[in-house]
Amino acid sequence: MFFFDTTYLWYVLIPTVVLSLGVQLYLKATVSKWSNARNSQGLTGIQVGQALFQRTSLKPIPLERTPGTLSDHFDPRSNVVRLSEAVANQPSVAAMAITAHELGHVEQHQARSPWIVMRNILLPALQFSPMVSYIAILVGFWLNMTGLIWIGIAFFGLMVVFMLLTLPVEIDASRRGLRLLRQANLLQTEAEAGGARQVLSAAALTYVAAAVTAVLQLLYYISLVSRRN
Repeated sequence: MFFFDTTYLWYVLIPTVVLSLGVQLYLKATVSKWSNARNSQGLTGIQVGQALFQRTSLKPIPLERTPGTLSDHFDPRSNVVRLSEAVANQPSVAAMAITAHELGHVEQHQARSPWIVMRNILLPALQFSPMVSYIAILVGFWLNMTGLIWIGIAFFGLMVVFMLLTLPVEIDASRRGLRLLRQANLLQTEAEAGGARQVLSAAALTYVAAAVTAVLQLLYYISLVSRRN
């Protein structure tokens, strides 16, 4: 249905594909550049994490290695930070920045950040809202049931709200991570600090791209209903 709609092609598909590809290319180039730049302390990602636990008010949690590239994440359910092999084992500026970002998430949870609390409220609904939204929208158009389409759009809107809330969560985690690095005295030069900020800014753009994609998709669904009426 959507791929034969020129409105979808020009205002949703093409802009989001171009945006996503551009962000991914920029992220890979930035991470590659600073992955080849050794941090002044010569610490791997795992060692950076250990130093932050020792030198700041963070409560220590396990640091584990995980396969994949840019697969680093904090798992609040298991209360563990998982670092990709490249980040865990390399003494680079990129590894330092990415580790600090994940520990920024740890600090958010330990401090009960309002952004985390708000996002967690939506998590139960997010388990089923994608399936419900797409089924309701498709069936609603197929059966010409406008009310069902709006129900699908409402559930899709929950996903959009979640993605929009993710932006301040990720930006705040980066801000906290950089502050933790300074508290631990791990940022020794302006070039190093600038490199860390570049890596974290590039990573944040991926969430911006995802949010823009979701908003454009939502507006498109709403426009379809308006055009039918």
